[in-house]
Parts: sequence; C-alpha cells; structure tokens
Amino acid sequence: MSKVKVAIIGSGNIGTDLMIKIIRNAQHLEMSVMVGIDPNSDGLARAKRMGYSTTHEGIDGLIQLPEWQDIQLIFDATSAKAHHYNWKIIQQYPDKKVIDLTPAAIGPFLIPPVNFETSQEVRNVNMVTCGGQATIPMVAAVNRVAKVHYGEIVASIASKSAGPGTRANIDEFTETTAHAIEQVGGADKGKAIIILNPAEPPVVMRDTIFTLSEQADRTAIRKSIHEMVEAVQQYVPGYTLHQEVQFDDIPEEQAVFIEGLGYRHGLKTTILLQVRGAGHYLPEYAGNLDIMTSAALATGERLAAGN
Repeated sequence: MSKVKVAIIGSGNIGTDLMIKIIRNAQHLEMSVMVGIDPNSDGLARAKRMGYSTTHEGIDGLIQLPEWQDIQLIFDATSAKAHHYNWKIIQQYPDKKVIDLTPAAIGPFLIPPVNFETSQEVRNVNMVTCGGQATIPMVAAVNRVAKVHYGEIVASIASKSAGPGTRANIDEFTETTAHAIEQVGGADKGKAIIILNPAEPPVVMRDTIFTLSEQADRTAIRKSIHEMVEAVQQYVPGYTLHQEVQFDDIPEEQAVFIEGLGYRHGLKTTILLQVRGAGHYLPEYAGNLDIMTSAALATGERLAAGN
C-alpha cells in the first residue's frame, strides 16, 4: 500500500519532533519536505542530512519544489499568524489537506479520541493547543456521563519547553482552548489558564481539570475518565492520571456564579494529569510539545488510512 507523502511547515522544536515521529512510527505517512524560514535551523539541517528535501523560503518555497505535486498532507507547525498566510495559498490546491498545530483555529477543532469522525472530510483541521489536547478529553469524558456546565483547565509546563512560538501564542492559547472546551468538550462555558514554570530541573507537564456538572453516578464518571485516559495513551504513552479523581458536591444553597451562565450547582470533578514526552527529539519534560506532535501524527495516520 502506498503511503501518503507529507510536508511539515515549521522547522522548530515541534516540526522537528513531528518529523522524527513520522520517520520512526508512521505506517501510512511518508516524510517528503521540511519547510522553514531560518536557513540555519536545526530542523532543516536534520532533514537534509536524512535525505529529505528542504526549503527555507516558507510556503512560497514549498510550492516551487517538484515534490509539491505529490504531497497530499501538510502539517503546519508555525504560528497562528503564519498559518493564516499559509492557508491562503494551500487552499488553492484542492488535493491538499492541512493539519494545523497552531492556535489559528481556521478549521474545526480536532481531539483524536473525542471527535475524529466529525472532521474526516474537512481540508483544514485544528489541533487546538497542547493544553487542549491534554485536557479536553477529560472534559468530554465527564460530559458523556453528566452534562458539564463549566470546564476550567490549568496547564503547567516547563518554561524551557515554551519556545518563541508558544510564548507568542499565549493569548491565542487561552482563547482557542476555552472555545474548544465548549465545542469539543461539551461544556456550556470553558476557561483556560497556562502557567510557565521556571523550576530547575524542568518539571513535566501537569494539567488540572475542574468541571461542574449535573449530579451523576461517580463510579460511572470515574470509569469514563479512566477509559478516556487509556484512549489517549494509545498515541501518548506518557499520559497518566497524577492521582485519583476527586469529587465535591456544590449544593444549591452554595451555588457558584459563572459568568455568562449565572448560578450553578451540582458535582465538581477534579482531574490531575501528568504528560511525559516520548523523548524522540525533545526532552521528556516537554510533554506539552510531545502531545501536540503525537496527536497530529495520530490524526494524520487516520486520515491517510481512510484514503
């Protein structure tokens, strides 16, 4: 069976890690071109050493290469601003699909174990954010048992794992993740917070998820959460519960005010996660970057398998 040829735009940490994952682990994808804008980037140098075509002239350089004709899938690991420019060009070629790893959110949000089936025919899918990929499966796991009124996530990542692209996109991170908590996770209202932890040695990614839902069987919620963790572990083995799920009752007489929703009461669920990276190109503590590249690879594999 022939593999789907891919290009990666963005030769930084995320793009380079994704390239190595595709080369090592992909069953249905074949690396073709690495695209950057810095001719001295390590990602371009590595791709060239491994025999792949490269360009440091961005999307404009990519479409001039002879390999462009055969490429069916493009991963965009640049920035939200750059993706808007890239997509204007790519959408002119109807045989190409894009998996967007930036918070640009041009295409619909995609979390592989939650809503892959709804996005198969779309040409541009958005992988939300690292925090979204880690936490939205948990909001969805609660929501499939008990209607979630409010979902709040706090993503804590090592400062060293937050490069220029991540730092430039912090506003987009919080907005995009909050929208996806609602649209994919199923919450009526979502909120996202990111913390850059400067601790030395660097700490692995930690995520805390709070949901306020209707009352439901706690055993059923816990079971749903554990099943979702196992689903994510299929492509991110380092994704684990940091401790057992916690529950608290919010009685009607102590209802909390949620902006846009008013007063709500019910069941508060607290989920604490740890995400350790695979250590392919990035250090293991950079689970925030690893979960993005792993989710993008999982999405690309499923899209290619359906061709």
